[in-house]
Amino acid sequence: MRRFRAGRAIAGAAVAVAIMLGAGGWAADTQTPVTGPPPGSAAWTADTSLGLRLPDPATTEPARVATFFAGLDPARQDALTARYPLVVGNLDGAPVALRYRANALALTSEHTRELARAADPALTPQDHEAARTRAERYRALLDGGRRILAFDPRGRGQVAEVYGDLATARRTAVIVPGSDTDLLRFDRAGDPYGTPAGMARALLDATGGQTAVIAWAGYTTPLGLGLDAATEDLARAGAPRLTRLLDGLAATTRPQDPPTVFCHSYGSVVCGLARPTPAQASGVVVLGSPGMGVGSAADLDPGVPLWATARNDSDWIGDVPKVRLFGLGHGADPTAPGFGARPLPAAGSHGHTGYFAPGTASLAAYAAVALGRA
Repeated sequence: MRRFRAGRAIAGAAVAVAIMLGAGGWAADTQTPVTGPPPGSAAWTADTSLGLRLPDPATTEPARVATFFAGLDPARQDALTARYPLVVGNLDGAPVALRYRANALALTSEHTRELARAADPALTPQDHEAARTRAERYRALLDGGRRILAFDPRGRGQVAEVYGDLATARRTAVIVPGSDTDLLRFDRAGDPYGTPAGMARALLDATGGQTAVIAWAGYTTPLGLGLDAATEDLARAGAPRLTRLLDGLAATTRPQDPPTVFCHSYGSVVCGLARPTPAQASGVVVLGSPGMGVGSAADLDPGVPLWATARNDSDWIGDVPKVRLFGLGHGADPTAPGFGARPLPAAGSHGHTGYFAPGTASLAAYAAVALGRA
């Protein structure tokens, strides 16, 4: 019997990879995750111009970062922001309004740099096109007073945007997206509710503006459905980044409760490995999940309620066997009765990215959870 079960698990793992590769095509290039502090951190830590030791972005806890900034007068805060916009803009624990200003400066600088690259005769036409695309994305993020909480141009680019007002909202929520999400695909008109920006806007509207929502594309996601999507390497690199974000929110915002964290697809693996505590999250909701990298809800913090959204019939993730073997797969199915998650409905939703669509039972349930009414 044991050999039969082991054989079935091995076969399941093989089938899972085959389905994932077949469903989206082979992603030939594995992604190198962006980790570590933002650009400019070395100069920041060496700076003694204020007569103070600046907090190391790589090691200082967000609560201590918050304490440091609380001890600075506005002139010193502004001076550091102007000198190190990429550091301040990505420094969890720094004042939220200061991060907005820092990221506006960083985006302006990167926009100018990409425009110069687009006209550089030493570069190829492909380089010019890529530079124009990035410049247009940076320009769009600068439009209309958008609240950019984080911006990192490294690699495929990372960004976090706030919908609503963190300073006044009664409650907060964080969207953690899955594969194929980065700076350029943070918001797509052709898939309005399948991106972190679209999900955030839908949830903000569904809560009547009572919940500020952070669309967080703050880790390196898999591209396509190859080995990156079938393994946990990128999720393990992303989990500490999510943890720092949640710690930073706890140190700099004063909502009624910690945020509710909504984890889509591969993002649910990031959430499972991050294992938020009650101080970091008032609840975790997974949707379109391939597994959370854990065996059951009992492996997560018991003080943080876990909800799992029922899969609709057209969500292809349901065809992926829920196994975890030889480093492949993401474990048990969070929607299975024995997993231990609280169920949420999905009536009216369609496809892998349709759970936040207006009029669906899933979005109505998400709004209730975000508002603390579940």
